[in-house]
Amino acid sequence: WLAPMAGYTDRAFRHLCKEYGADVMVSEMVSADGLVRNTKKTLPYILFDGLERPFGIQIFGSEPYILAKAAELCLAWNPDFIDLNMGCPAKKVVRKGAGAALMKNPVLAAEIVREMKAVLDKGCFLSAKFRSGWDFKSINYLDFGLRLQDAGADFLCLHPRTQSQMFSGTANWTHIAELKKQLSIPLIGNGDIQTPEDALRMYEETKCDSVMIGRGALGKPWIFQQIHQLEKNNDYTPASRQLILETMLRHIDMATHFKPESVAVKELRSQLCFYTKGIIGGAELRQAINHAVSAEQIKELIKSCEGLKF
Repeated sequence: WLAPMAGYTDRAFRHLCKEYGADVMVSEMVSADGLVRNTKKTLPYILFDGLERPFGIQIFGSEPYILAKAAELCLAWNPDFIDLNMGCPAKKVVRKGAGAALMKNPVLAAEIVREMKAVLDKGCFLSAKFRSGWDFKSINYLDFGLRLQDAGADFLCLHPRTQSQMFSGTANWTHIAELKKQLSIPLIGNGDIQTPEDALRMYEETKCDSVMIGRGALGKPWIFQQIHQLEKNNDYTPASRQLILETMLRHIDMATHFKPESVAVKELRSQLCFYTKGIIGGAELRQAINHAVSAEQIKELIKSCEGLKF
């Protein structure tokens, strides 16, 4: 799975990851309140096409009625599943009682799942993504996961960090293994998958049903292809300079296809920097991209980078 990441997993990046073998796509996080109040404004975040299937729309919020209404509205786009975000640790999200803040209120979380499930069609599944707990003093992923299962969730995803950890420290894969033993519905593991070997190790250590890759795919969309190669052949093809160069150029073309060039150029600055890590002249290239004003200018900068010549 490609994990939903606000500001990164837009249609261009999802298409790119799909080309490289990612199996399941999820939208960027969408506000349930925004969907209910102004569907047109939030529409760009939930649009997808058949190439991205199976596809899920991820929504966040804190009120059962609003989340159920938002889920019902999403059915118009015929997603394969709706994903409830209960793991986002960002302050602007948890301040509103949403995201990882729901880890502090498992009764409310279960009520939300029940109300959302009640409005979904049989063909549209409901999933939930959550964390190990709010902090190290309140690790409650086991009870939380079982409550969501009982409330009607079709499958779950666990990122085994606490909200207080944000994205620091190490993901505790033991939590995934423990929850998997208790559940009767599928569980997706997420956290600290940076290499194809990490993905297979998570499968082996946790027995999870699938793995979700977030930050480990940024600047490395080919990681999905490498995982499939490693599973099948016990080996995989490392990324070459040619692959990195061609993928960066492809990413630019996709970004400008789905968005106005002025918007795409600004957003590409953060996306493209991940590709440049560890290459000769990478720091200089990143600085130059940050000052570029057109897609063509960015392409020329990339082509002229010493570390990407082959």
